Amino acid sequence: MMEKLIFGRYIPGNSFIHRLDPRAKLMGAIWFIIIIFLANNWLTYVLLTVFVLTAVKLSEISPKFFINGVKPLIWLILFTVILQILFTSGSTIWFRFGPVIISQEGLLNGVFIFMRFVLIIFMSTILTLTTMPLSLTDAIEYLLRPLAAVKVPVHEIALMLSIALRFVPTLMDETEKIMNAQRARGIDFGEGNIYQQMKAIVPLLIPLFVSSFNRAEELATAMEARGYKGGEGRTKYRKLSWESRDTLVIAAFGILSVSLFFLRT
Repeated sequence: MMEKLIFGRYIPGNSFIHRLDPRAKLMGAIWFIIIIFLANNWLTYVLLTVFVLTAVKLSEISPKFFINGVKPLIWLILFTVILQILFTSGSTIWFRFGPVIISQEGLLNGVFIFMRFVLIIFMSTILTLTTMPLSLTDAIEYLLRPLAAVKVPVHEIALMLSIALRFVPTLMDETEKIMNAQRARGIDFGEGNIYQQMKAIVPLLIPLFVSSFNRAEELATAMEARGYKGGEGRTKYRKLSWESRDTLVIAAFGILSVSLFFLRT
């Protein structure tokens, strides 16, 4: 269901992860997505899984929330895994039927790809669930600040990224409302062949686009009414504060990186 897509939502709290500086969380999430490609055996993926589950525990958010958040993307993940299994050659053949060959190496890579997707989704979701949108915008703007020296509109880019991120759950909620309205008119989105299901989705697109443009116009009007004219000359109501726990978290990612490097084969 659409309401189970939790990416882009924020859950208020006072956990260790909630209290971290948004810059530390953003850098940690990006760092994790980069270093996860160092993993190439069971030991490295077990280490990454333990690291992510520890972060979930420290966020004090129910693991069921994260599992429900992965469910809407499970078919995309499985499709990628199947392609990895079918198109990865190996020396140990387990199944052969014409051009279809399934090898031990292909199955192993498929499992690793599945774990990689899930771990990245978990880590990215922790970032958005525990970070307020305005704090995330400030963190993005701070990390992009060096680009301002070459006339890059850092503030505007950070604002657009933050708005786009927050629009994900809003659009999902809007899609669910439209689908419920269409179901009330007798349309069934889960029946028929692929062509019939795609045809049933078409009536969703126009009202969804209209709703998106309306929300964008309302947002622009609200920002204009509040005197927004870009980032130049603006001051900050909430100041970012880097503390020892933030340094500890970055050090933990550094230790994880070194461990992966030595454990990979």
